[in-house]
Amino acid sequence: MVKLNKIYTRTGDDGTTGLVDGSRRAKHDLRLEAIGEVDELNSMVGFAALALEADRAAPLRRIQNDLFDLGADLATPLGDIGGADFTPSEMVLRIVPAQPERLEAEIDALNAQLPPLTSFILPGGSEGAARVHLARTITRRAERAATALAASEPVNPAALAYLNRLSDYFFVLARAINAGKDPLWVPGASR
Repeated sequence: MVKLNKIYTRTGDDGTTGLVDGSRRAKHDLRLEAIGEVDELNSMVGFAALALEADRAAPLRRIQNDLFDLGADLATPLGDIGGADFTPSEMVLRIVPAQPERLEAEIDALNAQLPPLTSFILPGGSEGAARVHLARTITRRAERAATALAASEPVNPAALAYLNRLSDYFFVLARAINAGKDPLWVPGASR
């Protein structure tokens, strides 16, 4: 269990942040950028949940927990503590393939209840759907940050898959919140 007695440590005053393995990175490091984007995403998911009915908000609470797991995964580079691969252990928290697979099953279940798309949709329709669409776009930004990191050092493939699936989940969830009555893009309508 995590226990935080003191919130400030002053160790980051030099512009660095500590990772799980004890190493320190510049706060503008790609790894910290990815962790920060996931943190912002998690906050947005909490904000989106506030506008939803309990049955729609409950999966978002689980996703918030997954996003903390993802942040811990990103904060643990491969090495002594992080291990030689991305296998989770008692000391190392990793996203596992079952997590993006669960999102796929939830996407399929939601999508089965929706009419087929006939056009691109505009983000919005209702307050809840608009917040979920914002979570979707922040997910895409977090994914870009994580893939930029993956271009320079190893990142758990399951973590990347989770982010990719999560944006799809939010897209379909927003449609479900709007009960398939999404505002549609009308090309050239404002000319």
